[in-house]
Amino acid sequence: MNNDDPFYFLALQSVDGIGDKNARKLIDHCGTPKLVFEEKTHILKKIKGVGSTIARKLKSKQIFERAELEMAFIQANNIDMITYFDESYPMKLKHCCDAPLLLFKKGNFNINKQRIISIVGTRLMTSYGEHFLKRFLDEIREYNPIIVSGLAYGIDVCAHREALNNNLTTVGILAHGLDRIYPKPHDLIALRMEEFGGFYTEFWSGTHPEKENFVKRNRIVAGISEATIVVESARKGGSLITAELANSYHRDVFAVPGRTYDMYSLGCNMLIKSNKAAMITSVKDLEYILGWKTDRVKIKGVQKSLFIDLDPTEQLVMDHLNGTEKQLLDVLALECDLSIQKTVTILLQLELKGQVKSLPGKWYQSIA
Repeated sequence: MNNDDPFYFLALQSVDGIGDKNARKLIDHCGTPKLVFEEKTHILKKIKGVGSTIARKLKSKQIFERAELEMAFIQANNIDMITYFDESYPMKLKHCCDAPLLLFKKGNFNINKQRIISIVGTRLMTSYGEHFLKRFLDEIREYNPIIVSGLAYGIDVCAHREALNNNLTTVGILAHGLDRIYPKPHDLIALRMEEFGGFYTEFWSGTHPEKENFVKRNRIVAGISEATIVVESARKGGSLITAELANSYHRDVFAVPGRTYDMYSLGCNMLIKSNKAAMITSVKDLEYILGWKTDRVKIKGVQKSLFIDLDPTEQLVMDHLNGTEKQLLDVLALECDLSIQKTVTILLQLELKGQVKSLPGKWYQSIA
């Protein structure tokens, strides 16, 4: 894509009603965002999900005026604009069907070079939740993960603060534009985060932190990491929505158990009881389920069956697995250009055929 594309990505996103999925569909059909605007209206109307209304809006000059203003803001504030098609786009998030077309980034971090853990919970954190976070983030230091949360009151800001106290990179996913910090009392910790981590948002400048934006924000919190930990939660709330989203993306979910009569343990206990989250009491639980210490355990050899018939897609997956000692599900899906769901189905078939062994933490290994 050429150097004009960042502007045309903004122009495309500024079209009312187009959405991230339809925007990607238009780019795939036309080749680049700029070519979308050069395409003839009668052709645009025939693209599924676009229709005559959106095709007509694509010809409005106002969308370019809005894009110019936002581009000026981005350049004036040293903000990185990352498109879905860029190498720097979060790899795990790219696997989510509702991944945003654009992310705006501020700070100093590389999301694709480290382990990533999301931590969420109630805004009304108790001493129990705070004690768990302090101990947990002290224990997890040796793995040097990026800690992701939403900069809200309670568990979120405590996770960011304790990450910084343990010299860990921490990233806040915002429900508004990068022209503000919300809530306002978190200005000081936001300055530290920008130096030792930073922020992502999909929202343009001028966007207020409205209720529906927090729900949208939660899908990025869930999709960007390999696991989500719910520390404290009532029976209903944004943390449980994030956990549901993480499950829908085939990510590991953990919940900290609590006493049955504690209001802010009800949500966590319910996740564990309904098998929507694994119970976590220390970093050791995370290490085992995510396979972070798998290399220290010798995997028993299993005799590989000879002369097994594989279909072309199964063979594609096997070719990628045979080239490595083991492979993470997300990476394997990306390298094979398959969806997570399709890859999971193929791996199960290969396990049944005795060709693949599943390891903790969604790692897979070819049986030599």
